[in-house]
Amino acid sequence: MKRRHKKRMDKKTLLHNILITSLILGFTTAGSFAFFKFAGNSGNIPTFYILAVVFIARFTTGYVPGIVASFLSVICVNFIFTYPYFALSFSVSGYPITFIAMMIIASLTSMTTTHLKEKSRILNEQEKLLMEAEKEKMRANLLRAISHDLRTPLTGIIGASSTYLENGAFLSEADRQRLVQTIYDDSNWLLHMVENLLTVTRIRQTDAHVAKSLEPLEEVVSEAVSRFKKRLPDACVSVSIPADFIMVPMDATLIEQVIINLLENGVYHSGSTKPLELTVSTEDQQAVFRVRDHGHGIREDLLPHIFDGYADTPTSSGDSRKGMGIGLSICKTIIMAHDGSIWAENLPDGAMFTFTLPLGDEPYES
Repeated sequence: MKRRHKKRMDKKTLLHNILITSLILGFTTAGSFAFFKFAGNSGNIPTFYILAVVFIARFTTGYVPGIVASFLSVICVNFIFTYPYFALSFSVSGYPITFIAMMIIASLTSMTTTHLKEKSRILNEQEKLLMEAEKEKMRANLLRAISHDLRTPLTGIIGASSTYLENGAFLSEADRQRLVQTIYDDSNWLLHMVENLLTVTRIRQTDAHVAKSLEPLEEVVSEAVSRFKKRLPDACVSVSIPADFIMVPMDATLIEQVIINLLENGVYHSGSTKPLELTVSTEDQQAVFRVRDHGHGIREDLLPHIFDGYADTPTSSGDSRKGMGIGLSICKTIIMAHDGSIWAENLPDGAMFTFTLPLGDEPYES
């Protein structure tokens, strides 16, 4: 089956090469003949054929079409545009050297063009392989982060519910309330993780691109903070946005999720109870979002890979039940799909996460 398929592909390629070579040489000959009749000068016609050989080498497969086209071009110039016309003659003084030189130039041009095209094809294939390897690496990291971030809440739910079922009659009302609260908190966390996973699926199903529309910056930030406060009512956030009315091309729901993920990351992993700072500004035709905490910062060995889906350890987290890996990996996926950039850095008294979104070519009102 494979051999038959390969033969069909070879025949198809051969027919393609013949068709392209015939069409280009045919158009070149017709154009050259018209030029010769109009100008009465055949001095530039070899250049037309050399250019035709370049195009044939570019749009065909292999070295043979270009070499054959070089030979046919020499024959055409000699037969049609060299005196005596419509007769092959290499006996005229000086012409043999001219024809040999044209054959060499055309052949070298063909081989060089074909070689460059083949080299470009190989580089493209290598780039695709590297991209696939990177995707596979990110997929493995994401799965590792998922296993870390989902296992611990599930364990907490099972443990709390088992304790409640087995010893509920012997527990005080406060203890029962605490167990139910644990189940509720971990269930909400699992729901948030599912939302993140659905986001990744949604983006990858659209070939890593999102449908963007102009959204009011102030409304997007306000909605994100409102949703964040519903999840964590006791968290404090200081928000600073430009006074101008700014429209940013984005998927509002996804960008809100990025802001929420970064704010929750600051609450769970900063190790500080000081208010978080969410600052938005416009710089160099970009909307710049910064989320800062005043905690212990990010481990230096974790910082370069923090968006790759690596799960942190309990010693690097303010809350060992909830890893930052999957949430930050989702943030990177969303921002990259918006043609933006995202990074993290340590400050003297905490850490800051920054992401940018292009404002696009559309002007915004102020």
